[in-house]
Amino acid sequence: MGKIKVVGLGPGDIEQLPFGVYQLLKKEKPLPLYLRTKLHPAVKDLEQEGLVYESFDAIYEENDQFEGVYETIVKELLEAAQKGDIVYAVPGHPMVAEKSVQLLLENKAEIAIEIKGGKSFLDDLFQAVKIDPVEGFQLVDALDLNQDELVVSQHIIVMQVFNEYIASEVKLTLMEKYSDEHVVALVHEAGSKNEKVEWLPLFELDRMEGVHNLTSLYVPPLKVDERTKSFQTVQHYMDAITGENGDAWIKKQDHQTLLAYLEEEVSEFRAAVENDDIDNMVEELGDLLMQVLYHTNLGEQSGYFSFEEVVETLNKKLRRRHPHVFDGVKAETVEEIDAIWQKIKAEEKRNNL
Repeated sequence: MGKIKVVGLGPGDIEQLPFGVYQLLKKEKPLPLYLRTKLHPAVKDLEQEGLVYESFDAIYEENDQFEGVYETIVKELLEAAQKGDIVYAVPGHPMVAEKSVQLLLENKAEIAIEIKGGKSFLDDLFQAVKIDPVEGFQLVDALDLNQDELVVSQHIIVMQVFNEYIASEVKLTLMEKYSDEHVVALVHEAGSKNEKVEWLPLFELDRMEGVHNLTSLYVPPLKVDERTKSFQTVQHYMDAITGENGDAWIKKQDHQTLLAYLEEEVSEFRAAVENDDIDNMVEELGDLLMQVLYHTNLGEQSGYFSFEEVVETLNKKLRRRHPHVFDGVKAETVEEIDAIWQKIKAEEKRNNL
């Protein structure tokens, strides 16, 4: 039984290939070499130097889902390693956004995985769009993009934006958080001699043509007043309003005096529901949230409780009271769900939860 030596081919040309990786690939009696994909600039140069390898590109063509691709690749690598040491080469750095490597590290076959390094595309991308990552950034996968996890106050890099279809899906997701006119950048082959940075408004993102295996999307952060769809912005405004230099009216309130306003907002939301007034429902729910934040800020200022404690209590309760959602407990009728709830609430009472 051998080991799998995982190396990174860097983000682009052979000049970006780490010398140690180059030596490993070019030694007199090289180990069997497997490439996740041969569609990489450095591979073309290495081919001219007589590089011998097997690639997994055919697996991409045979699978509709990327998850199936990676699992198949890992299975074949583990089988090959049963016969002796092998080298597995991936674009960039093996530990940066490389799903197949993560699956290898989780293997149960007791085959040793040795990470030999490489250079990721991130440094070159930061240089291409001229940003400092110390300001905070997120690296996300276009194939697994979730709008709820985006932090719009940070620089966001979306990798694997390699064709028009993916770009369109990414655009629609980002438009839930950003304006249509928000200027973004498509960065092609960062750090290579063919590097190209294409700045464009978000709504034009899906007009790219062809296949771009080395393309990422850079999304600049929003300024505070532009983050109108962010809950963090609500907290920012509320902290300022209830802070030392904030609103004089709220400084004179306490939990008791605020109750009348909470009841008023509940009544106004009830009226909006009864009138089927969607716009008013949206506004009144916002007003209700404002009242909740007034109370949590008073709790923080008095030192009795914080907003984080309220959220923590809610999250624990949601998780605990929905085993039929999260834990596979069978409950298909309202009666079955009610029985579960009553049992859980009785346990909570016994445990003072």
